[in-house]
Amino acid sequence: MSNSGASCVIRAPELTCSALMRLTDFLPQLQALLLLVLFMASLPAAEPPPSPRKSPTTTPPPATDPLKKSVAKAVASVVVISPAGSDGKSEGMGTGFVISDDGLIATCLHVIGEGRQLQIRTRDGKALEPVEIHAWDRRLDLAILRVRDKTPQAIPLAPDDGLAPGDEVAAIGNPMGLEYSVVRGVASASRAIEGVELIQVAIPIEPGNSGGPLVDREGRTVGVMALKSAMTANLGFAVPVEALRRLLERPNPVSIERWLNMGALDPAQWETRLGGIWRQRVDRIVVEQPGTGFGGRSLCLARKQLPEGPFEIEVTVRLDDEAGAAGLMFGSDGGDRHYGFYPTGGQLRLTRFDGPDVFSWTILQQGPSDYYRRGEWNRIKVTHSKGVITCYVNGRQVFVSEDAKLAGLRAGLCKFRSTKAEFKRFSAGAIADNQETGPATQLLAEVDAHLKNPTRESQKRLTEFFNERKTIASQVLDARTEQLERDVAQLRRLATQAHAALVGEELKRELTAAESEIDLVMASLWVAKLDDPELDIQAYKAHFDRLVLELRSRLVEKTDARQKVRLLKDFFFKDQGFHGSRHNYYDRENSYLHRVLEHREGIPLSLSVLFLELGQRSGVEGLRPHPLPGHFMVALKGDKNSELVMDVFEGGRELNHAEVDLAYSPQEPRSETLEPGRKRDIVLRMIRNLRNSARGEEGFASTLRYLDLLIHLQPSSAPDRIDRARARVLSGDLAGAKEDLKWLADHAPPGVDAGRVEELLKSMEQ
Repeated sequence: MSNSGASCVIRAPELTCSALMRLTDFLPQLQALLLLVLFMASLPAAEPPPSPRKSPTTTPPPATDPLKKSVAKAVASVVVISPAGSDGKSEGMGTGFVISDDGLIATCLHVIGEGRQLQIRTRDGKALEPVEIHAWDRRLDLAILRVRDKTPQAIPLAPDDGLAPGDEVAAIGNPMGLEYSVVRGVASASRAIEGVELIQVAIPIEPGNSGGPLVDREGRTVGVMALKSAMTANLGFAVPVEALRRLLERPNPVSIERWLNMGALDPAQWETRLGGIWRQRVDRIVVEQPGTGFGGRSLCLARKQLPEGPFEIEVTVRLDDEAGAAGLMFGSDGGDRHYGFYPTGGQLRLTRFDGPDVFSWTILQQGPSDYYRRGEWNRIKVTHSKGVITCYVNGRQVFVSEDAKLAGLRAGLCKFRSTKAEFKRFSAGAIADNQETGPATQLLAEVDAHLKNPTRESQKRLTEFFNERKTIASQVLDARTEQLERDVAQLRRLATQAHAALVGEELKRELTAAESEIDLVMASLWVAKLDDPELDIQAYKAHFDRLVLELRSRLVEKTDARQKVRLLKDFFFKDQGFHGSRHNYYDRENSYLHRVLEHREGIPLSLSVLFLELGQRSGVEGLRPHPLPGHFMVALKGDKNSELVMDVFEGGRELNHAEVDLAYSPQEPRSETLEPGRKRDIVLRMIRNLRNSARGEEGFASTLRYLDLLIHLQPSSAPDRIDRARARVLSGDLAGAKEDLKWLADHAPPGVDAGRVEELLKSMEQ
C-alpha cells in the first residue's frame, strides 16, 4: 500500500434520510445476520493449501548446481555482526549482508539492539566501522547500517514477486557461532505472524542466523532470516525482500553516536554496576544480558538515597522467563553488599548479599506465594522499620525478617543469570503515615487466593457433600459458577465504564480551557489511555519534557526561524529517529502518542503533533498545525511568498501551497486558505482516527468506546449520534440505540429527517 496521500481520517457521514434508512433496513435482518456470523465463527479456519511436492524423478542432477554456484558468490557479501556489552566485550553473534556498494548492510534490528556497540567483520577478517543506522523498523525487525569502509560486492535484491512456494532457497549465516554456514531448503508459504507477512522456509534456524540473507537460485536476496519456529527444528521464517526495499525507499538515518545514547538511563537518576544492559523505555526500565557479577548479578542503583528512618521501596516487575531472577535491592553500600527481594523460579526470595560470590550470600527466606502471578506484571514491595524487613507481593505480605544488617542506604534494581526483565513505577522513600492496602485490593486478593488454592479440608468437605447429594451439589456448583461468570463480566464492564468516564472527564477538563492553556500532549496521552488503562501518563510526559529541554538547549542562541526549523528537523528525524509508518499504516499503535514516543513511528497526525509541540515549546516561532483533510501537516507562518508546509510523515519534506494541493488536496479546501487547526479539533480527529481503525479491524460494534467519548466531548454531534445508534444495535443495546434516536428526534439537527427518525423508533418498538 502506498503511503503517499494515505488518509487516516474518514469524513463523518452526511445526515441524510438515506443514512437513517440504512438503520431501518438493517433491523429486520439483524437476527439472520447474527445467526450467519455465529455459523461462520463455528467453522474451522481455512488452512492454506499444502506446499506442492516435487514428483520423484530418475533424471540425473545437472552437472552444475545453479543454487550452489550463486551461494558461493553471495557468501563473500555476508558479514559477522557482534554486539558488545557495557564492558565492550562481544556478546553473541548475528549476521548481516551488503546490499549496496556505498556501504549499506542489512540485518535484523534485534541483532544490533538499541544503544549497543557493534563489531562488524567481513569474511576475510576486515573490520568495518559503522557510522549510522540508515534505516530501522521495530515491527519488521529490520535494520540497515552504513559503514565507513569499502565493503564486499553487494547481493542484488530480487523483485517483490520473485519467490513462489516450492522454490529452492539457501540461508547464509553464523548459527551457534559457526561462521558462514550455508543451509539449503524450500520456500514453503507466506505466513502472517503478529501482523507481519513472513516467508516460511523449510530450513533449520539457530541463533546467529538472524539477519542473514535468504537467496534464490539467481543469487538474489529474497528475504532476511529472522525467526526460528517453536514447533519444529527444521522450520524458520524470513522477512520478505519487499519490506527491506521499503526501508531503502524511506530511510530514517540516525548517527551511530546518537544511536548509542538512545534509551540510555539518566545518569542523574541511576547508576549501573556489574555489567548487564540496562535501558530506559520511557515508562519502564529493561535489562538483558548476564551481568559480570557471580551468577550473572547486575545492579541498577538509584542515585537518591533512602531515609535513615523507616522506609519502603517498591517496583512492578515482569520476567521473560520464570527460571530467571530480578527484583528489588536495598540496604546497599554501593558495592557488593545489599539485600535483594525478587521472584525466581516461580517463587519469591529474600537474600542478604555480603560479598561478590555465593559463599557470602545468605538466603533468608524463600517460598511460593498464591499471590504471585507467573509470567505477568507483579508489584513487589519492601518496608524496613525498627529493624524488621517486611516483603509484599501484589499487596499481600509474604516474608518478615529481623535480619536487618543494612550496609548502606542505597536502593534500586537487581537481576541475575540471563534474565530479561522489565521494571516500571519504581519508588523509594519514607513510609507514609497510616498507610493501608486499599480494601478493593484486599478483597480481590482474598477471592483470587481462595479460587486458586482451596484447602484440602474444604475440598474434602465439598467432595463428601457431592457424593451424598450429587444432584443438589451439581446444581449449587453450576449456579455458583454461572453467578461468578456473570459477576466477572459485570465487574469488567463496570471497570471499563469507570475508566472511560475518567478519561472523558480529564479530556473534557483539558479541552474546555482556553486554546493557549490546552496541553495537546497531555490530551493526546489521555486519548491513548482510553485503550491502555496501565499507561503511565506522567512518565511519558516527563520523557517528552526531557526532549524539549534537550532541543531548547540547541536553539538558545538561534534567532532565525528557518534555522530553528532546520535544527528541529535534524533533532526530530536524525537524532531521535522519528519516521512515518512503513508497515500496517492503519494500526492503532500508530495513533497512540505514547507508542509513537516509544517506537518513534507514527502516522501524519501523531507525528505532526509531536513535531509541532516540540518546536513550539522549544522556541520555534511561527509553527502551526496545518489540518489538511486526509494528511495532517505542519506549516511555518511567513508572508505569502515565504510560507512553507512540512510533511512530517515524509521526513519533514518542505512544500509550497501549490505543491501541497497537487500532492494531497486536488479539491477544496485549498492549502493556502486552510485555517490553523485548533487543539480541540486535533484531539477529536485523533479519536476519530482510532474509531476508523477499530472499525476496519474489528467491525462497527467495536467503535462504541470512541463514539461514547466523542459524544461526551461534543454532545450535539449528530453524525456521531447516528453512528453510535448503529453500533449499539450491532452490539445488542437496543435501549441505547433508542436513546440516541430519541435525541435526534427531539433536537432535529440540520440534515436529519425527524419523520424518518420517528418511523425508525416505531419500528424498533415492534
